[in-house]
Amino acid sequence: MSIDVNNESGTEVDEQAILDVARYALTRMRIHPLSELSVIVVDEAAMEQLHIQWMDLPGPTDVMSFPMDELRPPSKDDEEPPQGLLGDIVLCPEVAKKQGQEAPTQHSMDEELQLLTVHGVLHLLGYDHEEPDEKAEMFGLQAAIVDGWRGERGLTGPSPAPTVS
Repeated sequence: MSIDVNNESGTEVDEQAILDVARYALTRMRIHPLSELSVIVVDEAAMEQLHIQWMDLPGPTDVMSFPMDELRPPSKDDEEPPQGLLGDIVLCPEVAKKQGQEAPTQHSMDEELQLLTVHGVLHLLGYDHEEPDEKAEMFGLQAAIVDGWRGERGLTGPSPAPTVS
């Protein structure tokens, strides 16, 4: 799996954890091992510009996903996953830090960025949270992936609660 993490934010983030959790999520979702993903970490000004340009919404947001080949997880265990370009995930550490501090289970900026990375991966794979049933499915899957990754790394304590709306 080819995953590039490019930090353009000026904020120090755990790039290795972002890479690892993205790889874990893609493997868990059975995405072809030769697929490609790009993760870009930007400051609030850049994120606000993207948020206005692509969503017509003011202010910076936490995560945005830009799918390329619209890859989907295989629907059957014996189905061969397609190979391709997943797309780009854009993260904003300043927003992540605020969300982590305001969450019911307070957590670090890096923990929030890990959660947001999984959230972005799921969006690239076609998951959404506009409707209550979609939200339940996506956030349940997101929690299972983050919990599984944390468990494999031997991380203890509660996983970050979803702060993405």
